[in-house]
Amino acid sequence: MRNGSGDGRLHFIEPLMPTLVDKSPEGDAWIHEVKFDGYRSQIIIDEAGARIFTRRGLDWTAKYRDLAAAAKTLDVENAIIDGEIIVLNDKGLSDYAELRKAITRRQHDLYFVAFDLLHLNGHDLRDMALEERREILAAILPSDIRIQFSQDLPGDPKAIYHLVDQAGLEGMVSKRRDSKYRSGPSTSWLKAKCYTIGEFELLGVEREAGKPAFALMGEIGTREYVGSAFINSSRAIRERLWKRVQEHAGPAPKGMKRPATQWVKPGLIGRVKHLRGEEDLRHASLQDFREED
Repeated sequence: MRNGSGDGRLHFIEPLMPTLVDKSPEGDAWIHEVKFDGYRSQIIIDEAGARIFTRRGLDWTAKYRDLAAAAKTLDVENAIIDGEIIVLNDKGLSDYAELRKAITRRQHDLYFVAFDLLHLNGHDLRDMALEERREILAAILPSDIRIQFSQDLPGDPKAIYHLVDQAGLEGMVSKRRDSKYRSGPSTSWLKAKCYTIGEFELLGVEREAGKPAFALMGEIGTREYVGSAFINSSRAIRERLWKRVQEHAGPAPKGMKRPATQWVKPGLIGRVKHLRGEEDLRHASLQDFREED
C-alpha cells in the first residue's frame, strides 16, 4: 500500500467488485445500499495532497479538481476512500449520461458518494468488518461538502428493491456486515440491478440451429452496435419479426462480421428490456418491434 521510497505516499488499491445476482439476499447479516449510476473511484489522501483514481487505477485528479479540493478539507492525516463519482439530474437521481458532460463542463455538480474506508491515519482497515469500517467513515465525513456517505437502506430487501426500481435508480448493493475488504470479484458484495425498457434500431437477427435467436441492436440514427437481445417474445411476434427481417434484408453494418446473422436495412425499431445503468445492453430481451415512423 505504501510506496517503498519512504515519501509517505499511499498506493491505489484494486477495488472489490460485487457479483451480479437476480435478487438481493435476505437476513440480518447484510446491509443494503443504493447502486449509484456513476464512475467507481478511489480518493487517496496523503502527504502529497489528495488524488482521485478511476476503477482501473488511472489518476484522474485533474479531471476532478473540485472533489480533490474537497478531499483536502477532511480532518485526516491520510486515508483511502472507496466510492462512486456521480452527478444528479433534475429529478435528483444519479445520471450516467450527464456525468460525462459534468466532468468537462460542470465540475461543481459532481459528488463523491463514499461507501468504504480502506486506510486511515497510518492504519490498514481492510481486515476490519465492513460495518466497523463504515462507522469510522461516516464519522470523518462532514455533511456540508460534496463527499457524502452512502447510507444504509433500512427494511426488507424486496421492499427496498421495489422502491429503488420505482424511483428509477440503477439498483441496490448488498454487503455482508462482517466482511473484510478483498480486491477483485467477491460474493461478499452482491448487486441486484433494475430493468428498464428502451428502443433501439434492429441491425439483424442471429440464428443458429439448436441455439436461441438474438436480435442485434444499435443506437437509433447512428446504428452503432450496443449489444444483443434474446428474442423471447410470443411465437406470433417471432414469426412476424422473421418475415420483416427477410423483407428488409440488407448489408452488414460497417465493421461487423457475424456469419449466422441476417442483416436488415434501417427502419426496424425494437423495444428492448435491459439492465438499467449499463453503457451497452446487458441481460436484454426483445419485447416487440415496429417500423420506424
